[in-house]
Amino acid sequence: MKTKAIVLVPAVLAAALFLLAAPASAATGNIGFGFNATDISGFPSGAATLTGGGSYNPGTGVVQSAGGFRCTSDVGQGPLAGCLTGQGVRWDTVELRASTSFKCTGAVTEPLKTASTDADAVVLLADFYRAGDGNDESFTAQMIVSAEDIAPDIAGVQNVWIQGVGCASAIANFSS
Repeated sequence: MKTKAIVLVPAVLAAALFLLAAPASAATGNIGFGFNATDISGFPSGAATLTGGGSYNPGTGVVQSAGGFRCTSDVGQGPLAGCLTGQGVRWDTVELRASTSFKCTGAVTEPLKTASTDADAVVLLADFYRAGDGNDESFTAQMIVSAEDIAPDIAGVQNVWIQGVGCASAIANFSS
């Protein structure tokens, strides 16, 4: 009986360590982010400002983020088509996306780029609201916020994007 205990105890301890270590190594912590972007543009018409932040976890897909937005010139294409100058109040997150393809200008000649959610970038599907629409979203579009340049083929730093509006340089901070 003593021999079985001597063999069994190390096996049980090893299994317990494995079970405790596996979730700890597989789990990633929440990543906080905050940003402020003005003059998001590039598509044929429209421009917007976007600000906000929150937290997300690429490992679990959990996200809590929101902020403010305003169309600074009429948007004529894409998911925000019909957002007029001065319209827009806030945005909130529908879901965290693993990645998305995008263009900053929508030009046929612009190469399609890809952005992925990681510790320094977040890809979101977001609802955008105009004043007067209450809790009913006015528009739903993808957006990207990154600490790094997402479009190195375009002059300057482009680290924020709204689907159908374009890219811009933003003050963006990420922390884990």
